[in-house]
Amino acid sequence: MTTSRTIPVTLTKAGRTKIRYPAELLADTGDRVTVRAPWAAEGVRDFGFVRFEPGDVFTEHFWRSRWYAIKEVRTGGGVLKGWYCDITRPTVVAEDGILVEDLDLDLWVSADGATVIRLDEDEFAASGLPETDPAAAAAALAALIALDEQARTPAGLPALLG
Repeated sequence: MTTSRTIPVTLTKAGRTKIRYPAELLADTGDRVTVRAPWAAEGVRDFGFVRFEPGDVFTEHFWRSRWYAIKEVRTGGGVLKGWYCDITRPTVVAEDGILVEDLDLDLWVSADGATVIRLDEDEFAASGLPETDPAAAAAALAALIALDEQARTPAGLPALLG
């Protein structure tokens, strides 16, 4: 199903809302929901390997059945910066919005696919999830490994989006 309307996306972490922003709902296949939104945080976030800044546009793919979200990041002029992947619990989609629970682990893949970086593994270990919910922690780690491996194939992450 393809549609176009505004829907709020809420990203939570450790039971608290991390960020909430409006996004344009582009498609809902029943499993994958795709939205587009401008960079929603305040100012610039410089990771060293990429900068997210006002004007950037994120096309975000969330799954009801997968433990990750893939965000294609472009400049306001349409130049691909790369893909930022959040390891999350499967996304909850309701009429009033999209709810995503961030599990700390992330993956960055540059536009040319040459740079693949795992992020926040220390935060994940410190989160206590491996002790409090071992099954969720195992699913999160498996999702990170699967994304990392897919990113390093010739087809890259776009193969998951087709």
